Amino acid sequence: MGFVADKVKDVPMGLELEEVQQKNDSETNGGLKGISSRRGKLGAGLRLRYPLIRKSSLILKAPSITRILGNCFSVQCSFENILIRGWDCIVGRANYACKLKQTLPTLSTALEELRVQKNDVQREVDLAEQRQLKRLDQVQLWLSKAETMITEAGNLIADGPQQINNLCLGGCLSKNCLSTYKFGEKVAKMLQDIRDHMSKGVFDRVAETQPAASVVVRPEDRTVALESKMDEVWSCIMDRDAGIIGLYGIGGVGKTTLLTQINKFSTTPNDFDVVIWALVSKDYNVEKIQDEIGANIGFSNEFWKNKRVDQKAVDINGVLRNKRFVVLLDDLWKRVDLNKVGIPEQSQENGSKLIFTTRSLEVCGEMEARKKIKVECLKLEEAWKLFQEKVGDETLHSHPDIPKLAKQVAEECCGLPLALVTIGRAMASKTTPGEWNYAIKKLKQSRLPKMENEVYPLLKFSYDYLDPTMKCCLLYCCLYPEDYYIPIKTSVEYWFCEGLFESDKISEALMEGDHIINSLHRASLLERKEESFCRKESVKMHDVIRDMGSWIACELEEKEKSFFVKSGAQLLEEPDVKAWEAVKRMSVMKNQIKVLRGNPKCPSLRTLFLSRNKFQAINDGFFQFMPHLTVLDLSWNRDLKELPKGISQFISLECLDLSVTGITDLPMELKFLTKLKMLDLSNMDGLRRIPQILISSFSKLQIFRLGTNVDIGGFPKEDNVLDGNDNEKLIVELKSLQHLNILRIPKIRSMSALQSFLSHHLFRCSTEALQLWYFREINVFNVLCLENMERLEMLDIFCCENMEEMKLEKLHTWGSPSTNYTSGFHTLREVKIVRCNKLKDVNWLFLAPNLRYLQISWCAKMEEILSEGRLGDVADVVGIPYPTPFLNLHTLGLYRLPELKSIYWGDALPFPCLKRIYMGDCPKLKKLPLNSDSAKGNHIPINGERDWWEQLEWENEATRNAFMPSFQA
Repeated sequence: MGFVADKVKDVPMGLELEEVQQKNDSETNGGLKGISSRRGKLGAGLRLRYPLIRKSSLILKAPSITRILGNCFSVQCSFENILIRGWDCIVGRANYACKLKQTLPTLSTALEELRVQKNDVQREVDLAEQRQLKRLDQVQLWLSKAETMITEAGNLIADGPQQINNLCLGGCLSKNCLSTYKFGEKVAKMLQDIRDHMSKGVFDRVAETQPAASVVVRPEDRTVALESKMDEVWSCIMDRDAGIIGLYGIGGVGKTTLLTQINKFSTTPNDFDVVIWALVSKDYNVEKIQDEIGANIGFSNEFWKNKRVDQKAVDINGVLRNKRFVVLLDDLWKRVDLNKVGIPEQSQENGSKLIFTTRSLEVCGEMEARKKIKVECLKLEEAWKLFQEKVGDETLHSHPDIPKLAKQVAEECCGLPLALVTIGRAMASKTTPGEWNYAIKKLKQSRLPKMENEVYPLLKFSYDYLDPTMKCCLLYCCLYPEDYYIPIKTSVEYWFCEGLFESDKISEALMEGDHIINSLHRASLLERKEESFCRKESVKMHDVIRDMGSWIACELEEKEKSFFVKSGAQLLEEPDVKAWEAVKRMSVMKNQIKVLRGNPKCPSLRTLFLSRNKFQAINDGFFQFMPHLTVLDLSWNRDLKELPKGISQFISLECLDLSVTGITDLPMELKFLTKLKMLDLSNMDGLRRIPQILISSFSKLQIFRLGTNVDIGGFPKEDNVLDGNDNEKLIVELKSLQHLNILRIPKIRSMSALQSFLSHHLFRCSTEALQLWYFREINVFNVLCLENMERLEMLDIFCCENMEEMKLEKLHTWGSPSTNYTSGFHTLREVKIVRCNKLKDVNWLFLAPNLRYLQISWCAKMEEILSEGRLGDVADVVGIPYPTPFLNLHTLGLYRLPELKSIYWGDALPFPCLKRIYMGDCPKLKKLPLNSDSAKGNHIPINGERDWWEQLEWENEATRNAFMPSFQA
């Protein structure tokens, strides 16, 4: 009975005396009989061995209790109630301990049943999710609670043996009563909770169909002049053939803004089920893209995020493959493996789309984009409109001079939206002309803080992505003036002489240089110039890209003093010689400098651009202290008549460009330039003397170009390789140049001289341009004698007045014609035929598949360009079928051809690359070889006389309508 007494001390009795009194007041009238009937039992229970019963601070002796009970109504307190309730509580809770041996095994059984039920539900959920269904929230809640219960019940069962060991007297009492009671109570409660939870774990369904992903509505800026580009993108989206669409362009041009405009999905009726946006960025990983896509198609819980990449790919693919989707990937820097991400293939059947943005055209190719759309800078009017929006009317009207100045600032941004927006916002608070003039000055110097802090760093991401050689070549392009068309081949030759390439052979360097140019173009850091009558392939730097390059070069300048650029700066005098001292590359080209007077000390200078000035004289000591100068460009200085004597000091010089200068005599001291790899004497009409043995002294020469006007005469006979007699002395010296790889010589004036020239393998392999003038002794010219000239790019045939035919006569080394024939004229890019008055056709052009420029003029009897009657000659060489002509032609010029009736006899030609047609005085030419599909996608300007144009015949009305806007008088 000690157990009972102990429990009475600590177990709550239910009611305090005051509460009992209040309760008994309400029970007085009807509770007398009940109390009397229980008095006997209570008296028996109070015959205890212990005289005291304790409840909190209240201590009562047994006799006192009797008195209280006897007078309960007078004190308004039914203490009997307290003791009865306390007794029931004690006995009930003691029961937890007594039945512990039965409840613990029962709990263990219930736990196992819960585990089984939980596993069954989880298995149903997994199967549903494999079918791309989404688990119900109530099921997830039940599983989470079940997991918690399993853990807690397991812990109770693990503690059970110790509590069982505490039991005594047949399990009715415990050595640690309170602990055992509490434990037993927890066991009983857990058992009931498990039974209740299991009853709730019966579900009609555990998952539901995934809701269609809503369109990702991204914040978007107001757009200016993107409507036409958006229409182009939208038409591609509607085209089922265009599964993958690439938007490319330089940084800051508005590609992401354009992508956000595809929010038309949210407002325009369409059949797409899912539209998903994911930012890829430079250092992307597949899992990051998967998580962004998953968040849009219902896979957002931690369970899915913790899956492996390949599992996520299966889930994403399972959802998208049965839907018509659009995935928008922003800012790609390299190929994204769509299979690894889980994006299904886009096909005509499902009409799904993948649209991405990138700075690189190369990435468009790697992503197999069916449509590649270049996002270009804004036109002047569009740029001005955007700039006004950012500056605001209040600022623009704050002073009468500001609108004019603001236009100048906008022009400096060159249509780049990022620059227009950034500078526009920065100038919104500038209300004085002085502030605007200062901004213009800083923009011209590429030093405006807003550009340096916000625009250039963004553009520099593209620069950072280049390899070291490409970086150097890009910065090299900054030596040229703003808006300058940079000749590709010349630049690559300069890079070669600078040692930027691994190879020491120009033939290999040209291939590497072509790769670099194309890579920079595809990265949107250089723009290709459209082919025109200048006929030189060129590139151009966007002004903001050039400014960014100058900014980078200036960062290096602070450390290495590497660049000094004042090209196109309208200088009248040379810069202060102190500015030259530490630079490695310097450009003062395209200025107005007439005289170079100083003696600058430039111990580190390697590159010096002095072209396109007004030089009349150069101080003899000017070049004296430039021991490491490697590239010197003096071209396009027509008033420069002689070289300074100090030029012999250039013992490190590898490239000397004197083209288009007025120099008349090359000094013999040039022979000390023994490292020279490139000597360009092109278009030097005034050159009259090159000393003998000078050219042959350049034993390392790989590039030699010479062009003089031999028709003027006046060549000194003594000690001169330019004797005006078929270049015989020059050819003798050129034979000794074993490394020669690129050659251009003055005009060849007879068939015998040509045969002599072609007899040397070195010349056949290195000649890039050939001028055949005044071949008066021949009537028939076998053009196949030129076929083995491996580098021939330009052929100029002039004033061969007796030449009636350019035939295709197989050489004796040839076998039968083959369908695998590769034309020996595959390098030929330019053909000019002038004043060949007896020539009737030029059918041999079938053999020039890469021809880009064709000019035929002043040929009085030319009837057809390509003749059907002479097709047999072509077939004898190349076999049948003969190739489609002019697939790479950019420019066609036909002038003063009074008998010309046809360009091509058959159906219209495709002309996929044609950019312009020039026609003049061809009165009998009534039809052009064009139809509505010719040059599809290109607007071809056609220059000619209006009378001729109005009488032109067209294949059909569609062709006429297609080309009517092309005419230019």
